[in-house]
Amino acid sequence: MKTKGYTISQMSEISKTSKKALRFYDDLGLISSKRHGANNYRYYTHDDLLSVPPLKYYKQMGFNLGEIRAAFEVGSNTSLSALRKMFMKKIQLLQDEEKILHLRLTSVRDWLELLHEAEMVLENNLQSVSVKYIAPEQLLFQKQTFSSDIKSAIINIDFTNHVEAMENNITGPVIIYFSSTNDRLNNTEQQIQMLQKTIFPCQTEQTHAYGGFLAASCYHIGSHETINQTYKKIQRWCTANNYDYDGGSYERYITDFWTTNNDELFVTEIIMRVSRPGKVVHRQIKLDEDDLADDLTNDLADDLALVMDDDD
Repeated sequence: MKTKGYTISQMSEISKTSKKALRFYDDLGLISSKRHGANNYRYYTHDDLLSVPPLKYYKQMGFNLGEIRAAFEVGSNTSLSALRKMFMKKIQLLQDEEKILHLRLTSVRDWLELLHEAEMVLENNLQSVSVKYIAPEQLLFQKQTFSSDIKSAIINIDFTNHVEAMENNITGPVIIYFSSTNDRLNNTEQQIQMLQKTIFPCQTEQTHAYGGFLAASCYHIGSHETINQTYKKIQRWCTANNYDYDGGSYERYITDFWTTNNDELFVTEIIMRVSRPGKVVHRQIKLDEDDLADDLTNDLADDLALVMDDDD
């Protein structure tokens, strides 16, 4: 074993730890220095030097200095059970912190994405109607009655309380499904669905399917008071381009009262489900092998009958 002593300057240089930190560790009893008799200078042994890497590793794991001192004291005992319990407790705390960090990071990223989208819409004055496929997803929902107060619908106290009662958190844009576009245009009371993505998974019965359909979409820029103009633009476009549109509609709020009080910066996407006249809406049906075999047999029989008719 090496018995060489180190001054605090040598200890600092070798261990890459500041002298201020070493003094602090000394005061806490984490790495205790010794004293020379006459001049009372601090000096450290080689064992003291070798205490620095474990201390740094404990800090890396997120232990504070008080916890590190307790770990050092426990680590000197013959039993490891107390040390194991300390680590299990730390894992639980870190998992809780990880959950909070995930919540915050997801919320900030999703909001930043909306800001980027709004900036592109505003900078390029994107107000043309287009048809696009809305990807399917399951969103938290709540049925409510809309009474023409759009601000209270977007910053929605009842929906906020609903989310908190579930011990969950929301992220991404607020989406409102209006059961009647005509009532929306006339500012008439109607049933709506509040829809929004959650940070953490929900029970199936708490969610509602959104998307999975073709839609006519158009951005509305500015105050919600003039949103009727954009609705009518979509309707005219659908008529001119031979599309049927549903009686309901979605409004997806990209920037709104949550973001700014300047309604000139409001960006809302209006989404109306559309289809071509006469087109059948296809639904995916799961068949078992017997059903499939019966269908194939019937199809072959029909084809054979057509061939015999042609021969006649």
